[in-house]
Amino acid sequence: MKTMDLTSTFFKTTLALSVALSLTGCISDKNDDEPSPTTVNLRVMETTDIHMYLSNYDYFAQAPSETLGFVNTATLIKEARNEVQNSVLVDNGDLIQNSPLGDYEAIIRKDDILNGATHVVYKAMNLLDYDVANLGNHEFNFGLEFLDATLQGADFPYINANVYIDDGDNSDENDKNRYTPYYIQEKIVFDENNNEQTIKIGYLGLTPPQIMQWDNAHLQGKVIAKDIIKTAEKFIPQMKAEGADIIIAIPHSGLTASAKEDLAENTALYLSLVPGIDAILFGHNHRIFPGDAAYDGFEFAGIDNVNGKLNGVPAVMPGFFGNHLGVIDLVIDPTKDGGWQVVSSRVENRAISGTDENGDFVDLAVADTDVAAAIELEHKATIEWVSEPFAKISAPIYSFFALVQDDPSIQIVSDAQIAWGEAFIQGTELDGLPVLSAAAPFRAGRNGIEDYTNVKAGDIALLDTVSLYVYPNTIRMVRVTGKDVKEWLERSAGQFNQIDVNSSAQQNLLDTTFPSFNFDIIDGVTFEIDVTQAKRYNNDGNLVNAESSRITNLQYQGEAIDLTAEFLVVTNNYRASGGGNFPAIDGTSRETFEGPDENRGVLRNYIISEAAKSAEGSIDPSADNNWRFATVVTDTDLNVVFRTSPLDAVASIAQTLPAVSPTSPIELDENGFALYSIDLKQ
Repeated sequence: MKTMDLTSTFFKTTLALSVALSLTGCISDKNDDEPSPTTVNLRVMETTDIHMYLSNYDYFAQAPSETLGFVNTATLIKEARNEVQNSVLVDNGDLIQNSPLGDYEAIIRKDDILNGATHVVYKAMNLLDYDVANLGNHEFNFGLEFLDATLQGADFPYINANVYIDDGDNSDENDKNRYTPYYIQEKIVFDENNNEQTIKIGYLGLTPPQIMQWDNAHLQGKVIAKDIIKTAEKFIPQMKAEGADIIIAIPHSGLTASAKEDLAENTALYLSLVPGIDAILFGHNHRIFPGDAAYDGFEFAGIDNVNGKLNGVPAVMPGFFGNHLGVIDLVIDPTKDGGWQVVSSRVENRAISGTDENGDFVDLAVADTDVAAAIELEHKATIEWVSEPFAKISAPIYSFFALVQDDPSIQIVSDAQIAWGEAFIQGTELDGLPVLSAAAPFRAGRNGIEDYTNVKAGDIALLDTVSLYVYPNTIRMVRVTGKDVKEWLERSAGQFNQIDVNSSAQQNLLDTTFPSFNFDIIDGVTFEIDVTQAKRYNNDGNLVNAESSRITNLQYQGEAIDLTAEFLVVTNNYRASGGGNFPAIDGTSRETFEGPDENRGVLRNYIISEAAKSAEGSIDPSADNNWRFATVVTDTDLNVVFRTSPLDAVASIAQTLPAVSPTSPIELDENGFALYSIDLKQ
């Protein structure tokens, strides 16, 4: 009897407990203690094209500058991160090359870095908790060995999907990526109910396939580069299959509305048409998107320059030298199948500096002291290294007017290149062929109002040669015809807008969307540029007006150039291998000769050699005026302007020039450049 009572009691208790547990869901198939996920707000931040401008310091002006520098960007990053609960931070390359600090690391500290020392850029960036980074084209400038050693210093993963190991065969099926093509991050985030969730974010890294031309000497036989769009189409389904909820494409590639081409350099627009991409972080063009006026008026092509969308996909490009931080705020909702989807977005660029309503400078981001301390040793060593004089110049070298008349900053480079070329062919079968030079103004305002060369007469230092030649290019010589010379110059003449001879309204001479490093001046010939004619080639180098010709009166040694005669043009590896898409100049269509030296080394050696020949120990860099604008004949009072530096010294130089003068009163454009008038009737 006692046993039955105990059993009955146990049964009743167990039954009651089971019912209670069932009612609370503790033994049901669904665990209701886990709340349903709700909307997640995710901030995506991008830096790009920092180019070793880590300090808020202009090495060329040898003075502090609050318009550039990662120390300032770092402050924006921290502020933007603190505003939200969920964020990721991405760098999009062109990081380790350009400023003198980059040269110091690649030349002076090279052996240390190859032996395991941390590159100074990662001493800075590791403090900011980057989630992932992509390789730009300039990462390859110093060779694969140095790049590999440099990347070892990063505390975050690097990706690239379209650079493959060169296995020597023609089969795509067995090609292996040189780098990790993508990264799927299991990101812990908090939804709007403050509940922890995990979103799998896929990042895809891409770089211009033109690296195989631009850095052929470093890459040939070691790697190959494939088309950006085709690469994205290959890997995005694979990333989705591996569980990526959202995909962020990180192309180090710019934006153009030109027709789609295979192996294109600037692909952001067409990448937005690849299914599965939720956001695009791009760069390479050194421009701002959204917001740069150069992208206005292309709504028909899918470019929304107000809201920051390419064919409806949120996209951002945050300038250069750390002057902006790109921000995309994504609203992400859960899907019925347990995944996540982007439902809306907001895009902006945050500047480190600006101007107020009176046009006065405003510092929007003070330098981050932690980053400044991390780079101080290498920064100070760089200033000392580049400041030591090695020769003298008898006249100043400046580039304030390099886009509107022959210029000393180009002249001295061309003189050095011609001297090198003549020595290079001496005693060879090429000896006797005319040697010309193609050189462009690298610092002519492309990167802001401070981006000009300005070297005073007197001592010249390594810093000054870097200002004249900012890229670590290697020297090349191309065998061409007179016709090739003319077409080369026609491509360069795309620098200018077409001037209406019947309009008295203000007209801008310079097409600011045309990069000045593609404005090659060929020395050794004389010529004029007729800007009343339409461009023969568009800004991408495509022939668009076959009947138009801007280059007139092209002469060699005082006679009309023989279009069938042979010439040798000294240039750099970038141009000789196809950089800039100049007609017939692609590394294969014309015979190309490779020199062992950097163009900067050639320039420096030439200055030393020529100065030593002078009784005063100096060299005269003055321009020889081998080109000018063709005289415009019209009864209309033309009002043609161009932009240049707003420095007072520029106005003083203009007083010595016959055709240019400051606008009166002086006008400034929306970016702070001074507008100068040019008389095309002279």
